Amino acid sequence: METADKEKLDEIIKRYQGEEGFLIQLLLDLQNELHWISKEAIKELSLRTGIPVSRIFRVASFYKAISLSPVGRHKVSVCMGTACQVRGAQRLLDATESRLGIKAGQTTKDLNFTLNRVNCLGCCAIGPVMVADDTYHGRADASTAEKILKQIAAD
Repeated sequence: METADKEKLDEIIKRYQGEEGFLIQLLLDLQNELHWISKEAIKELSLRTGIPVSRIFRVASFYKAISLSPVGRHKVSVCMGTACQVRGAQRLLDATESRLGIKAGQTTKDLNFTLNRVNCLGCCAIGPVMVADDTYHGRADASTAEKILKQIAAD
């Protein structure tokens, strides 16, 4: 782990000293700071808290909100629920994958984008829906995706 990451880990661990049942929240806080939980971070966390590596890994791998692989600076999701599917979600996903050069579930080599396919975002009336950095874009198509990706890449 890099020194800056160790310092963030130290700061997060201090927040929970003396508390019980803090592991999930600690992992979520660490995920928020580092954007993913590395094997090194799990080992370091185990050393500093006394929680076995196997328990930390079991908890971290259970929750979808915690990633054990690098996550891009920008997170993009395409809804593949039924309502979005019938309105062209597959074409939207294909265009997004093509533009980014990755498949859903992957992160670009430069760690700029992570693309996810999600089952439902609960926005059926405005499908297909793309979410980019927590901003929802309804009635999205390939040209919408292109504009969105260019805009957030420029930020």
